Amino acid sequence: MHRLRRLTTRQDALIAVAALAGGLAVLAAHGHTVWSDGWNPPFPVRLVPLLGLCAAMPLRRTAPLTGLLLATPFNVADVAFGPSLATAMIYGDALYAASLYGRRRTAEWLLGATLAGSAAVAVAAAVALRGVAAGVLGASVAGVVWVTPVLTAMAVREHRSRAEAERERAEQVARLAEMDRRAAVTAERARMARELHDVIANHLSAVALHSSAVLKVRGLDREGVDRAMEVIRENSVQGLAEMRRMIGLLREGDGADPAARPRLAELDRLVRRTGRPDLSARLEVAGERPELPAAVELAAYRIVQEALTNALKHAGSGCADVRVEYAGGHVVIDVLSPLGRDGSRLPGTGSGLVGMRERAAMLAGTFDAGPDAGRWRVHAELPVGSLGGAA
Repeated sequence: MHRLRRLTTRQDALIAVAALAGGLAVLAAHGHTVWSDGWNPPFPVRLVPLLGLCAAMPLRRTAPLTGLLLATPFNVADVAFGPSLATAMIYGDALYAASLYGRRRTAEWLLGATLAGSAAVAVAAAVALRGVAAGVLGASVAGVVWVTPVLTAMAVREHRSRAEAERERAEQVARLAEMDRRAAVTAERARMARELHDVIANHLSAVALHSSAVLKVRGLDREGVDRAMEVIRENSVQGLAEMRRMIGLLREGDGADPAARPRLAELDRLVRRTGRPDLSARLEVAGERPELPAAVELAAYRIVQEALTNALKHAGSGCADVRVEYAGGHVVIDVLSPLGRDGSRLPGTGSGLVGMRERAAMLAGTFDAGPDAGRWRVHAELPVGSLGGAA
């Protein structure tokens, strides 16, 4: 800040030196007015107003109003001696600087003062020279020298204010765009995390459970081994297929084949391959299945898939019941699994419940999970009609 102030003062000092040199040249060329009474001050006397005006110029940006107050008496003296073109231009610059770099109210006050001064000059010239033409000429000259710099400064100030407002607006728009971009990236990362969790957790949990059963159960018959290996193979193949689908989506965008997305029609297959030696699963579908939006169908499938994965990990012995009902413009999902300490207890992070809740919330649906009459119940309701069947 201090460095900028010093630089500004140095530039204004150079402007003052240039103005002094130009003023001396104008005075040497007799570029001044001689009043009608014939009094023409000598060159040293005329030099005093010029020096005083130039001495105030280094303050034109750092203390513009002070510079104007210092310059005004010298300008009055120069007018009394006979106005000089050089001093008139220098004083006009002082008015311009005070109006531009000072406060806005200062510019408004100076406009009124210069208008009043121009009117006074017009009256004085008309009376002194006994002619309206002289008054008009005096007012015109005073207006050019005094009023025009103030008006110009006010116009420049307004232009700068608008430019600054536009710059700030552009910065705000850029910040909002960056916030939107970050929010979109965060939402996309969350969506990808949900998809990856649902795909990997279900299939790998089934693989881990059945492979553990084969390793732990001694003397398992060939039929049991074949059944476990069949489940492992099917889950491995399905997991790879869904991973390829997700990689295709990431590479190609939303133009991937919608048929590659899991559908509720495949729930029967999902339920059939879900189970442990001590846990089975069954599916019940109620109501007539309508044409569902792709978002609803995917969310419903993933919720059932994750609920069954959690059942594989944590449920006790028995049967997990999956019920899907189409009623009242909603897809209602209920997954009930046995509670008990004899479940497989594979490690979990709680991401599954969070993901299911997020999927329901994104579709303005409801989700709840917790113990219910001795069983663990996952309940979700996803609205259909509000989405209008959009893909």
